[in-house]
Amino acid sequence: MARGIYLLEEVYFHPMNSRNPREYLQWLVNYKKEDEQRGDASPELTSGLSVRSRAIDLIGAFYAIGITGHEQFKAVTLWDCHGGWEGGWRQMLDIYDNVKPELFLSSIDDLRHKAFSRPMGGVPGTPDLQALRDERYTAPFFLHEVAHVRPGAALDYLAAVREERAPILADHGHRLVGLYEVLMSDSEVVTFWGTDMDSHLETQRAYDAAVGLDAEAKADPRLLDWRKTARQYLDGPWRETLLAPFPGSVLAPSQA
Repeated sequence: MARGIYLLEEVYFHPMNSRNPREYLQWLVNYKKEDEQRGDASPELTSGLSVRSRAIDLIGAFYAIGITGHEQFKAVTLWDCHGGWEGGWRQMLDIYDNVKPELFLSSIDDLRHKAFSRPMGGVPGTPDLQALRDERYTAPFFLHEVAHVRPGAALDYLAAVREERAPILADHGHRLVGLYEVLMSDSEVVTFWGTDMDSHLETQRAYDAAVGLDAEAKADPRLLDWRKTARQYLDGPWRETLLAPFPGSVLAPSQA
């Protein structure tokens, strides 16, 4: 089986008009829901909506929770390229071949300020996003980690996450959603976890208790042990932030 290929995109909005990220996420969720009905139809390059294709699958559409360390305002999207390099990735790349005119026409011109994309590859132990979709898995919050590792250490770090960190976080109500090597580089990784508010708070307090800063919570020294393990691979900034799935997106809980 070919390696899973994914895309993580961060979209920023300036000036700080809170309606802009909402309008962008709603636009994105709506048109990708239409694409889900395309089945195996050939991809279609359009003016205004880029490539219309079922193989370019919007799994996650998130509003970044600024108080956890994001630059505000920001939206984050997670895409699954069905068929890997030869499938959805090829279809996304095709729009740049001969710099097609459609590349410069968008229904959301002037809405976004800037965007940054990370091409990512799955590693052993990463969940199948299509299986999560079929399961109808959702969570109210997602923990999003971006870590800079020593050049060449990405796969070793992710293996350590799978073997050591995932069981710890599972005990604190976090479900592994993705283990990704950032491609076209050799020093960055991304992990994704589904969780809820109580589990997030429990984990933070268990860490505080382990370092002697919360006498009312139950300590989990394994959280400290993981930090020591991680430092064997890290070679730069490490940050975790929370994301809230946008209503109507694949990983978002149903609205009451």
